[in-house]
Amino acid sequence: MPIKLLPISLANQIAAGEVIERPSSVVKELVENSLDAGADAIVIDIEQGGRRRIRIRDNGSGIAQHELSLALSRHATSKISSLADLEAILSMGFRGEALASISSVARLTLTSKTAAQSEAWEAWVEGRDMTAHIQPASHPNGTTVDVQDLFFNTPARRKFLRTDKTEFAHIDEVVKRLALARFDVRFSLNHNHKLVRQYPAVSTSGYADRVARVCGSGFVEEAAYVDESAASWRLWGWISPPQACRHQADVQYFYVNGRMLKDRLLGHAIRQAYGDQLHDERSPTFVLYLELPASEVDVNVHPAKHEVRFQQARQIHDFIMQALRPLLQRPPPPLATTSATSSAASTAQPDWQRAQHQYRPAAADIAAQLQALQPLNRSPLPAVMEPTVVPKSVPTVEPASSSTTPPASVPLGSNTSMPWRVLTVVQQRFALLQRLLEQGQSAPLLLLDLQRVQQRALAAQYAEQFTTGLAGQPLLIPVQLSNSEAIAQAKQIPPALLARLGVMLEWQRQQCIVKQVPSALRQTNINQTLPELLARLCDRAADQEQLPQSLWLWLAQLQVATQYSATQAEHWLQQWLQWQQPPQYTVALTLPTLAEPLK
Repeated sequence: MPIKLLPISLANQIAAGEVIERPSSVVKELVENSLDAGADAIVIDIEQGGRRRIRIRDNGSGIAQHELSLALSRHATSKISSLADLEAILSMGFRGEALASISSVARLTLTSKTAAQSEAWEAWVEGRDMTAHIQPASHPNGTTVDVQDLFFNTPARRKFLRTDKTEFAHIDEVVKRLALARFDVRFSLNHNHKLVRQYPAVSTSGYADRVARVCGSGFVEEAAYVDESAASWRLWGWISPPQACRHQADVQYFYVNGRMLKDRLLGHAIRQAYGDQLHDERSPTFVLYLELPASEVDVNVHPAKHEVRFQQARQIHDFIMQALRPLLQRPPPPLATTSATSSAASTAQPDWQRAQHQYRPAAADIAAQLQALQPLNRSPLPAVMEPTVVPKSVPTVEPASSSTTPPASVPLGSNTSMPWRVLTVVQQRFALLQRLLEQGQSAPLLLLDLQRVQQRALAAQYAEQFTTGLAGQPLLIPVQLSNSEAIAQAKQIPPALLARLGVMLEWQRQQCIVKQVPSALRQTNINQTLPELLARLCDRAADQEQLPQSLWLWLAQLQVATQYSATQAEHWLQQWLQWQQPPQYTVALTLPTLAEPLK
């Protein structure tokens, strides 16, 4: 087949396949054009999920009569005119493909009026016939784009559309994203002649109100506000703490210079800022805005403009992570006191189930009294936690209604072969355990420190893996080591020892680039934790076969959880019971026996 130029209509349909995926793509492209035209009020009318009709009305600057036909041509735009403009784009659109692509797969009517004209004009285009028909019309200042019968001439594309409800849900999501991008614009969304969404324009003081309308008031009430700057960069917005994050990833909005993006680099920075604090399959929840000079970001990457490239990608990544981490690493709020529940339990229940029902309301009282126990306070674990000799007696927690006399010490039973059950988790860290005994016998209770159990288990796992070498994890973005002392220490440590620990360094003249680290360091600030690892190794460089227990405990501390669920408590209880001489990371409790009714 000879080489020849494609017909304009066919070229436009090919371009439409990249830009116009579904009705929501049409809404996005047309509303972005309205924003670029300076509109501060936009009305979006949808019929039958967008397949029947999409009409966008705005009060922007409009299009002059002699430019209407040109506006419907491919690669016709007013946004850029030179290569210098392409390298510093601030407008939402710039390629000049949207109107031509839409008109090639739908019946499109473009009506517009500028302030300088005395009357409005209308251009009409249908499918493969790319000739625009111009005629006078009645219209206020601004532009209306009316798109009807989307994909009427491409049946293969039309049959892939989902139900009207699904397609409108995609349009609704696009309007939400645009409403969060421009707080100063009023948006109205109608479906089948009914008002569905309305976002009034707000000033700076009302930004939180707009976010609450889009994401829900609960998000704004629980989220932390961030506003950090570095040089010409600024990151601001809202991000939920780990315990308030949603289980679904439906509130994840990130904007770069007002452009909504879903970028892997940005997502990785946010995830790394959370560290290991996200549990129960929760997803990061945020509405964030990054502002930087237009010359430092390339938006000409993806046909639909969903991706960008940063000139200083690693620095942007670190800036975002360091701006968010202090807000997300704060300890969770104290456990709220729960009201007493009914103590009536079915007599048909086994003793341990009845005990679980009766003791659970006392968990808040126990949590309140934990503050007085030095071994199990809520302060962070020490940097190095060596195993300690447990005293023969430990503090006893009395019921909350007892006097304020200091609790007496009682011996802790050492027999851990008896069955234990988790009744509840106190302060999201301590498991309240009960030993199952016969009817009428005293039922000992223990509080087990899950964090210390997990730390010891991980330390033992690291020490065992070291014999064959720890598996390192490559960094998505290599980190340049900035600590000069750490660089000097890295030169003294044999590469074989670093490799066995999962550390991979690359030397570029006098620069040290970190390419890979062990899993314990993966979600930490590498420029802080790696120098500490190197310092611990420096004195042990000659002995590559035996590393101190303190090193493994330190690595484990970086990876232990901060909150534990009941399921996790069961897992670590079994781990604790498997040890031949389990360390007593516990406190004994004296409560009434099962034979005595609880008051």
